[in-house]
Amino acid sequence: MAEQVDCIVVGAGVVGLACAAALAAEGREVLVLEQGNHIGGETSSRNSEVIHAGIYYQPGSLKATLCRLGRDRLYKYCSDRGVGHSRLGKLIVAESAAQEPALREIEKMAMANGVTDLERLSAMDVAKLEPAIIAHDGLYSPSTGIVDSHALMLALEGDLTNSGGAVVLGAPVVGGEPTGDGLVLHVGGAEPISIAPRTVVNAAGLHAQSLALSLGVGAVPPIRYAIGHYYRMSGSSPFRHLVYPVPDAGGLGVHLTLDLGGQAKFGPDVRWIEEIDYGFDDSRFEDFIAAIRRYFPAVEAERLHPDYTGIRPKLVGPGNPAADFRIDGPQVHGVPGLVNLFGIESPGLTAALAIGDYVAELVRR
Repeated sequence: MAEQVDCIVVGAGVVGLACAAALAAEGREVLVLEQGNHIGGETSSRNSEVIHAGIYYQPGSLKATLCRLGRDRLYKYCSDRGVGHSRLGKLIVAESAAQEPALREIEKMAMANGVTDLERLSAMDVAKLEPAIIAHDGLYSPSTGIVDSHALMLALEGDLTNSGGAVVLGAPVVGGEPTGDGLVLHVGGAEPISIAPRTVVNAAGLHAQSLALSLGVGAVPPIRYAIGHYYRMSGSSPFRHLVYPVPDAGGLGVHLTLDLGGQAKFGPDVRWIEEIDYGFDDSRFEDFIAAIRRYFPAVEAERLHPDYTGIRPKLVGPGNPAADFRIDGPQVHGVPGLVNLFGIESPGLTAALAIGDYVAELVRR
C-alpha cells in the first residue's frame, strides 16, 4: 500500500527548490525527490548565471511576467540572504546599421514588458563603457546582473529545511499512475517505495515530459534539446559589463558574461540534439570565434578554452518562435493535485522565485 504524504516536488534544481520553499512557507509538508546525488546538477548549474531584466519576451507571457517579478524578488532575496550577486549591467550591441531596426524592436518589447530603464548608446557611448567592444550602437540595461546559482540553491534548500521540509537525493521517480483523486508515485533508489501525495509538482526540467508520460498523464508537449557550449577566457578580463549581440534564432547569441570573480566566459551557441549528452564538441570553434569577433574583434583564440555545456528544455524546434513556459494544473491535464512545469529554460533562473509563488498560488486554488 502506498504511503500517504502531503506534497512532493520532483527535481531539486533552482525552480524545484523555489517551488518547494514557497509551499513549505505556507505550512505544507514538502519533500523534494532528486534523482541525482546533489542539487541542481543539470540546467540550474549549466547556464550563464545571469539575472535577466525581462527585455526579450512576448508581453503578457509567463516568461515576461515571471521574469520581471522574479528579477526584483531575486535581487532582494540575494541581499537579504547574503547570496553572491552583482548588478553589473548589460550592453546589447548592434554590429551595423542593418541591425538598428532589431534594436528598436528590442527597446519596444522592453517598454511593453515594463522594463523602462534601457538607455540608447551611440558607438562612442559603447566605447566609453567597454573600450574593447566595437559596435555601431547599442542599448544599456542597468537592471541585468549575475548571481551565484549554487549559493542561491543552497539558500532555498535552507529555507525549505527551516520550514520542516527536506531534499531526498538519489530518489528517482520511476513511474506511477493516476488514482482518480491524485497520483501514486513509484520511487526507486536504495530504498524503493510507493507514495500517494496530496500534491505533486513536476519540476524535473529536462526530464519533465518523460516523467509526466511515465505517470500516464495527458497534455504532455514534445520536448526538443538545444545544447550550448561555453568557453572561458584565460587571464584578466578587460570587461566590466555583460555584452550581448542582437539575438539570433534559438537564443540570445554568443554573449560575454562575467562571474563574481571577474572571469570572462563566452557562450552559449545553439545546437539541436536528440539525446541528453553534455559532451563538449569543439569542432565548431572557428564559428564560435567568428561570432565573438563581430563585437570583440581583438579576441585571442588561444585564450579561449572549453569550459562546460548546458542543455535547454525547449518546447519547439529550430525555425519556430520561442515558446512560453508551460505551468499546467489540473484544468489542463485533469489529474487532481498535479502541477507540471514544461519548457522552463531561460529566464528560469531569474524567474525561479516568482515561479515558486505562482505554483504555490495554483496549488492553493
